[in-house]
Amino acid sequence: MKRHYLATLPLMALLMGAPPSRAEAPIDSGLEARVAANVQQLLITNHCQRCYLVGADLSQTHLIGADLRGADLRGADLSWSNLEGADLTGASVTHANLTGAFLTNASLVNANLDHGNFAQAQLYYVDVTGASMENLNLAQATVVGTPISIGGGTVPAEPGNHLPIFVPDEEHPLVPPQNLWLVPHPHTPDILDVPTHIIPHA
Repeated sequence: MKRHYLATLPLMALLMGAPPSRAEAPIDSGLEARVAANVQQLLITNHCQRCYLVGADLSQTHLIGADLRGADLRGADLSWSNLEGADLTGASVTHANLTGAFLTNASLVNANLDHGNFAQAQLYYVDVTGASMENLNLAQATVVGTPISIGGGTVPAEPGNHLPIFVPDEEHPLVPPQNLWLVPHPHTPDILDVPTHIIPHA
């Protein structure tokens, strides 16, 4: 009788909302490790096609020309990042934070941008062909030559019509985010960064 009672304890704990056991813990930690590995790959190579980057912290990051085609960036933090010329074709960027992001000549073709936060972002001639754009936050954003609107639709391009401009200012300069915490450098596999204290002296 005692053995039967003890055997039912795990089931009772589950029904009463007890925290997950250690056997279940690796599920979340595994996803976190996957995101961390993909972030590292992106920062080193500037390429991460179809990468899992859900909730990734990429704020204040230098991502000029980054290849993020098909990447899963749901809920990611890309605030104040430089995404000039970045390719996010087919990427999922729903609920992502792009506050203050610099998106000159970036590609968001067929991307899912629903519920994205583009407040204070600078969008200059961004290709949003086929992108889903529901419930966007464009507060204080500068949008030039990009058919995008607060309501989520695109403005059809008609002959003789200019593309929409929000917060228009003819003298408004292109100002990429400053003080980025990481600026990737070209990969140079033939050069080793050897600490000075271990270099043999003659």
